[in-house]
Amino acid sequence: MEQQKLPNVTIALVLSIIGFVCCCIGGLPGIILGGIAFFLASKDEKLYKENPENYSNYSTLKTTKTISIVVLVLGILYLAYSIYGIMSIGGWDAYMEQVRIMSEQYSQ
Repeated sequence: MEQQKLPNVTIALVLSIIGFVCCCIGGLPGIILGGIAFFLASKDEKLYKENPENYSNYSTLKTTKTISIVVLVLGILYLAYSIYGIMSIGGWDAYMEQVRIMSEQYSQ
């Protein structure tokens, strides 16, 4: 019997990599993409464990799952840091006021 590839590994890997890049931009997109990638990788891992002799790309699956976990952790840390930063200057209203003042200074 010919071995086949797990169905969601490639898309999960792409989502993990895009999520990793999004972690540098902001936490929430990385968390969303990493979560989807982790879900897809976990789903394929269950499929692999049912019939391991039928699939050939388990090492890629393990790599994808690791990357998605890293993306989730980085996204959560970045989001927590952002929330802490906003709260340390006085909450959302103070943050928006500071953004308004900075944009006025920049436009002059």
